[in-house]
Amino acid sequence: MTTPDPAAVEAAAAAIVDAFAATDAERYFAAFSPDATFVFHPEPRRLENRGEYERLWEGWVADGWRVTSCTSSDARVQVFDGGAIFSHTVDTSVETSDAPESYRERETIVFVVDGDELVAVHEHLSPFA
Repeated sequence: MTTPDPAAVEAAAAAIVDAFAATDAERYFAAFSPDATFVFHPEPRRLENRGEYERLWEGWVADGWRVTSCTSSDARVQVFDGGAIFSHTVDTSVETSDAPESYRERETIVFVVDGDELVAVHEHLSPFA
């Protein structure tokens, strides 16, 4: 196995945040394994794979949702043989069909080394208390 370079983990996480900030589904979801899982505090259950999240995202977009800004702060990278954990605070603003919304959350992304790449296999969002 290979322990990833923390700078590579930061770059992989930044690519996810950048794609999300652009509401770029293709780039965003390409960073996740097809069997990645997602735990989001507003959702009633864990999303068991990337496809479930993609369908949820498509519904949001169809309803007028789009990200207007997304910034990361207070990042921490923990590396281990075969992967890494990236955690940070994320400030997000979105447009919805009802009204603009902004929120601050804590996010954790788990990455695994897949050949020469880091692939996200789990994402967890929780409210910032």
